Amino acid sequence: MERIQTSEVGDHIGERVQVAGWLASLRRLGGISFLVVRDGFGIVQVVAEDEEALAPLRSADAGLESVVAVEGLVAPAIQAPGGIELAKPRIEVISSVRETPPLVLSKRQLKANLTTQLDHAVIANRHPSRRAILRLGAVTMEAFRSALLAKGFTEIQSPKIVAAATESGSNVFQLDYFGRSAYLAQSPQLYKQMMVGVFERVFEVGPAFRAEPHDTTRHLNEFVSLDAEMGFVKDHFTVMEVLQDTLA
Repeated sequence: MERIQTSEVGDHIGERVQVAGWLASLRRLGGISFLVVRDGFGIVQVVAEDEEALAPLRSADAGLESVVAVEGLVAPAIQAPGGIELAKPRIEVISSVRETPPLVLSKRQLKANLTTQLDHAVIANRHPSRRAILRLGAVTMEAFRSALLAKGFTEIQSPKIVAAATESGSNVFQLDYFGRSAYLAQSPQLYKQMMVGVFERVFEVGPAFRAEPHDTTRHLNEFVSLDAEMGFVKDHFTVMEVLQDTLA
């Protein structure tokens, strides 16, 4: 059976479908077990009315965050996430996780300090709040690109290992480049100006590095920079128009 995404399950009421993802939660109420499977597109509840359906989990000693494939009958369920669930499931364990996850992902808030989240980012980033931040970043970059492409801009990719500082006013990270000094680029500014002579309107979405000590979590030494450069600017209103259309 072909796997579908959890976001597509609602289109198959009364049919048997297969989903695959991570075992997000497992709870028992009376003689019924409720599982939640999470993939990259959402979650779906799975209802097992007998212990035999859970035999694959027990035999593999599969705990939370194990990778599973579940085939089941799609049925309406008002109290289930999204109003649907998978009944009469057949479960396959693809990859078993036996250790208890270092972070609790089933709670509304991720109750862990920043250091813990970074140390266990492979797990922390699965929490809905972290996923939302990452998706917001992706949508922001997509919107930035779309707005500028619609205005005739060309996307470029500039070097990030450079022979000298590209912008004054910020410190650089120095590195050894096969016995020679090199630096991580602080900004694509120089290359944007060069490419204006080629395409007239250019932009870049890429990393920038600033070797600046700081005492705040709002200051990053590495960040994604959204840069644009254009030629034949009549006055500041020309720039303001592009900015307004891009940010709006």
